[in-house]
Amino acid sequence: MSTEATAELHRRLHLMVITDRGLAGRRDWLTVVDAALSAGATAVQLRDKEATSGELLAMAESLRPVADRHAALFLVNDRFDVALACGAHGVHLGDDDLPVAEVRRVVPRDFIIGRSADTEAAARAAEAAGADYLGVGSVFGTRTKKEVIGEVIGTDRLRRVASSVSIPIVGIGGVTEENAAEVARAGAAGIAVVSAIMSAPDPSAATRTLLRERSRGEAMAK
Repeated sequence: MSTEATAELHRRLHLMVITDRGLAGRRDWLTVVDAALSAGATAVQLRDKEATSGELLAMAESLRPVADRHAALFLVNDRFDVALACGAHGVHLGDDDLPVAEVRRVVPRDFIIGRSADTEAAARAAEAAGADYLGVGSVFGTRTKKEVIGEVIGTDRLRRVASSVSIPIVGIGGVTEENAAEVARAGAAGIAVVSAIMSAPDPSAATRTLLRERSRGEAMAK
């Protein structure tokens, strides 16, 4: 990825909304995402561990025009095949997914690959394999991913991971309006949130506050 493309990706990762239909409650999850994107969220990642392949594709196809309307980065969690089928910009891969290098080998050149990493060694390996950005966490702890409940890396390690690679990183896990500035101050290009927006009574207001706090943290880091 060129320097210009990396800089653009950095901008598009400022605030990533990760979907969770359950947290949306009685509201339509797409309506919640649309409100967040309208308020300035720059990226959306479709994540639904319970959906079948067909259900996930249908969700992706309904989400793509919403993302396109707001010129938002659109990623699919885990499933690069679904991402390709629906025309998403890329995929986010975790520890149990296909290796970055194998996915990079078969996807278009401009297809964005994100990778989860929580150590400097894992971050450097993912970058070397062809990842375009890293999702680093859980920074403060999370209740939305059963496999990492109780794991907390903190902002000190987040800072070390950010310093170990040249690609953008996104802080994830327990990020809220109260601590978003700390994530940006640690060197993260952006923040990724689930419940902070998907369960917020006012997703638009929550989005604006998160963006303001991210910007404040970025300014503090300079």
